[in-house]
Amino acid sequence: SQMVQENTFDVIIIGAGAAGLMCAQFAAHAGNKVLILDHSHKLAEKIRISGGGRCNFTNLNAAPERYISQNKHFATSALARYTPQHFTELLDLHNITYHEKTLGQLFCDEKSQRIIDLLDYLCRESGVLRLMVVSVQNINKTVRGFSLTTSHGKFDSEKLVIATGGLAIPQIGATPFGYQIAEQFGLDIVPTAPALVPLCLQPQQLNEFKALAGISFDSETSIGKISFRENSLFTHRGLSGPAILQISSYWHPGDKLKLNLLPNLNISNEVTNNRASNKLLSNFLASYFSSRMAESLCTLLKCDIPLSQLSKSQINNLEQLIHHFTLTPSGTEGYKKAEVTRGGVATAELNSKTMMANNVDGLYFIGEVVDVTGHLGGYNFQWAWASAYAAATSF
Repeated sequence: SQMVQENTFDVIIIGAGAAGLMCAQFAAHAGNKVLILDHSHKLAEKIRISGGGRCNFTNLNAAPERYISQNKHFATSALARYTPQHFTELLDLHNITYHEKTLGQLFCDEKSQRIIDLLDYLCRESGVLRLMVVSVQNINKTVRGFSLTTSHGKFDSEKLVIATGGLAIPQIGATPFGYQIAEQFGLDIVPTAPALVPLCLQPQQLNEFKALAGISFDSETSIGKISFRENSLFTHRGLSGPAILQISSYWHPGDKLKLNLLPNLNISNEVTNNRASNKLLSNFLASYFSSRMAESLCTLLKCDIPLSQLSKSQINNLEQLIHHFTLTPSGTEGYKKAEVTRGGVATAELNSKTMMANNVDGLYFIGEVVDVTGHLGGYNFQWAWASAYAAATSF
């Protein structure tokens, strides 16, 4: 944090996270006088803790269909103009090495602090002024733009960018500040909910499935027509793992969750082809699942007998269990465990090319505060970079 003597700026950005820092350095680089404000004493905590501390900073498959929004085309323009390749070129230029894990996910080879340090450096180098541990008490629209009353005095600017994130992970400082500003200026907000979050089950269901607790398995997890094929995991609270986090963004209270535990095969056919076998069902299932999973499935079926002795109805029950494992989550683990927030400032209120509010000249919203929620795997960071670029290049 610096001592800031001046109080008039071209651009003030509230929120020094991924979107805010990126926007600040682009805006200042283009010759704008920029001030960035943040209520925390730590810079970009969400970058630091992401990807298990290695920061899954983008995804090579970034495309509008990987995002949830009331307007499914809203993200198209920004994503097209600032791509994952633009971000990796920036890392290459500054000798930050990275690797691809699965499904297009890119991670830092070293700690995610490297990315925070890079954004910090780019900001300072282009002359961005920054104040940390500052609270914004009041924002007024003026003839020139905006006037802010803060714990560090009054500042005014022509343009104001809200990059304050959503409600996910309150323990590192998430607040509804951005939504309050949107409401103050009369912008609609799409109802918010935790997303990319583990799901909970009722005690009775947890008890029923306790044989599976701690087992990770490949599954196709679906709600209606939406489905994700990845690992799932039963936990002491309910369900987690990549497939569950993915589907959680689409889950609403009361929705049923269907898991197909063997997406590529039909278990009835497999049993029928081995009908003469005297192998125990648990041994037979162990060639498709881990032995612990196979035993747990037999426990749930309340049946572990040789294949040759299975009745038609036992085979049907097996098929139901393996291909149509159906659960009704009781809720999510909430914002404390959510990676992002679903919903936010309605995209209908914003210009998709500039991120500016249609009815409030000079007011911009970027990053997670907007109703654009990426899938798991670096998509939300890519939205932060792309929306920041879209705003900054329009100033």
